[in-house]
Parts: sequence; structure tokens; C-alpha cells
Amino acid sequence: MKLYTRIVNQMKEDVTGGKYKPGEKIPAEPELMKLYNVGRSTIREAIKTLAISGILKVQQGSGTFVNTSFQGVSMEQRLRRADFDEINAVRAFLEKEIVKLATLNHTEAQLAEIEKNLEKRKLAIQSEKAQECAEADIAFHMSIANASGNTVLSDLYHSFTLIMRNFFIARDVQGISHFAMNHYLHEQLFKAIKSKKVNQSQAVLQKILENNY
Repeated sequence: MKLYTRIVNQMKEDVTGGKYKPGEKIPAEPELMKLYNVGRSTIREAIKTLAISGILKVQQGSGTFVNTSFQGVSMEQRLRRADFDEINAVRAFLEKEIVKLATLNHTEAQLAEIEKNLEKRKLAIQSEKAQECAEADIAFHMSIANASGNTVLSDLYHSFTLIMRNFFIARDVQGISHFAMNHYLHEQLFKAIKSKKVNQSQAVLQKILENNY
């Protein structure tokens, strides 16, 4: 990664994180050079890039400001602030459509990927590794999203995966118990998708969602 690209990312994170708010003037170049430990040319290139992307606005004679139209809060940050019930409600909304489309549209290669992640989930349960269970569970549902044939839906679902993974690990105080108790439902979901039985896949998914896993 080029140096100025790294600085662009750091400055963008500072803006989205609320360090610099919309309409607020950011520090002058000398201070930014010290803050990010880089030279003037790197700072200027980063500011130029952020200005082009609409995050910053350069006003000659006044300085550089965070664009007032910039929202300042990323989707990931919004999700991190939400509680589990809110996250799970949107997850349910997305997954119902995803599962329906995956049941109808999956390819053999995508089906194989779903099955592979289902097997990883089972092995993680058998080895009693909670974090690996969470990772495998997310991978299983993400592979179903990829099989939906709708890239917008799968991309949107992907933005939820890290947040849900953290919730799963934090909530499962009894280790892999919830994953183990509901694994049979995931096996049923795979079979329903494989058989292209939409009503059955929706019914199984509903049971999974009711148990938050």
C-alpha cells in the first residue's frame, strides 16, 4: 500500500470516527504532518484525494474543512451502535429473500461451497471451538447469500457479518451449545436449498431465526 493511500485511510477513519465533524476545519498542514508522521507532499496528496471524494472541502485562504454533506458515520459504525434485536430483525428480512433466491438460483459450484461451510460448522462444534463455530456459521450463511444471484443483497448482507459474528461470540456464554443444538436446522436448510424447495427452506430458516442462530 502506498504511503499516501495509508494516510488517506487514516484521515478518512478520523472523519468517520467523529474526530473531525462535518463543517469543522481540520488542522493545518504542519500539524497534520506531525500527527500522521509524514511529509507535506503526502498530506497534500491525501487532502486532494479526500477532496475529490467529497469528504473534505478546500477553501483557499481559509483552510480545509470536512464537507457539510458528508454523513460522517459509516454503515459499520451504525451497525455497531445497534442492539442485537435490531440487527437480527434486519438479518431476518435479508435472509428470507436471500434463501428464497438461493433455493431457486444456486449453481452446483455454489451448492458445493454451502455444503463445505456446513461441514466446517460441524467440525468446529465437534472440536468445541466457539469462535470457529461463529466463523463457520457466518461463512455458511454468506455462501447462501452468494448463491442468491443478487450481488446487491449479498453485498448488503456481508456488511452485517462482522457485527453478527461479534454478537454470536458475546452471547454464547455457554460455548458452542447454541451452535450444536441448531446444527440440524442448518443441515435441513441445506437440503431444502439443494432440492429447490422454497417453502421448506423458508420454514427451516424461520426456525433458525427464532433461535437467533
